[in-house]
Amino acid sequence: MATTQSTYHAPVFEPTVDELETLKQLEIQPVMSVPAALHQHLSGRLLEWGYLRKLPDGSFTITDAGRKLVQRQEP
Repeated sequence: MATTQSTYHAPVFEPTVDELETLKQLEIQPVMSVPAALHQHLSGRLLEWGYLRKLPDGSFTITDAGRKLVQRQEP
């Protein structure tokens, strides 16, 4: 019998430096194509936590929650 494993989510999202850089890039340039996302090593965690969303054409864009996360990290 196959068992299903659920994805563990920590109670608080602590973004990595690369994840913050990706969010900042998407704040400047609102849409990122799939090749650019692969080049940036787009983190699946950003999608899972709702900081990014995938558009119907397959590109990625930042959500309001992602913008708030970037703004919170600014000094």
